[in-house]
Amino acid sequence: MISLDNTIEIDAALAQSFKRNGHAVVRGLASAQEVSEYLPAIKSATQLLRSDERPMSERDTYGKAFIQSMNLWTVDPVAREFVMAKRFAKVAADLMGVDGVRLYHDQALFKEPGGGITPWHQDHVYWPLDTTNTITMWMPLVDVPNEIGSVVFASGSHERGDLGGSEIGDDSQSHFDRLIEREKFDLVSYAPMRAGDASFHAGWVLHGAPANETATMRSVMTIIYFADGVRVGEIDSPMRRADDERWLGSLPTGALAASPMNPLLWSR
Repeated sequence: MISLDNTIEIDAALAQSFKRNGHAVVRGLASAQEVSEYLPAIKSATQLLRSDERPMSERDTYGKAFIQSMNLWTVDPVAREFVMAKRFAKVAADLMGVDGVRLYHDQALFKEPGGGITPWHQDHVYWPLDTTNTITMWMPLVDVPNEIGSVVFASGSHERGDLGGSEIGDDSQSHFDRLIEREKFDLVSYAPMRAGDASFHAGWVLHGAPANETATMRSVMTIIYFADGVRVGEIDSPMRRADDERWLGSLPTGALAASPMNPLLWSR
């Protein structure tokens, strides 16, 4: 496999833009050739870990959004190399301005042809991490034209913390539609995107995605990072308890977030 461990330097202005807006894009973070080498293994692991096999017509709004498979790195050695890539992890650290990052978890998000919207939501509402230094890399593994739809971000919304939305679904979509209209957030998408481009977004930034109205599978791989040295936060909801059990090895509040499921991926 082509190694993804060579690192790059990002422009200081990009990190400043990320801090201000809560999102940024790095074009060509992986080459088309690199993506093509890793795609078969990621596809295979995605199907292996897929939990919802129901026809589209039988799923709720969230279920129609995408095929969601998590922790591919634990079942496939090639997917593991992709998730552990130092190139990606260093960009995440540089955008956040931290000295090192650990893995929270990965997830493949394959929006099927005819797949519905990804409702508005904030990721961090799920995460029992006592920090705002969290970031997700969202990398399409196929070209994503406007018709397929990449993520739409509400710029600056991360600075407001928890905006009161519920678990992702119809309720969060309605709540945040009203909030966006009231607060006049600037909405930004990086579409069209090429395979290997990567957007990065902060854990508290409000975001969603349109439906896939094409015949093409929108194959996307995401990796969620948090700053090294972070501790487990309050486990104050069923969502955060489930995340603590699944991604943090059931560590208690106040413990260093460094379970075997959270390897250090890059450090200065």
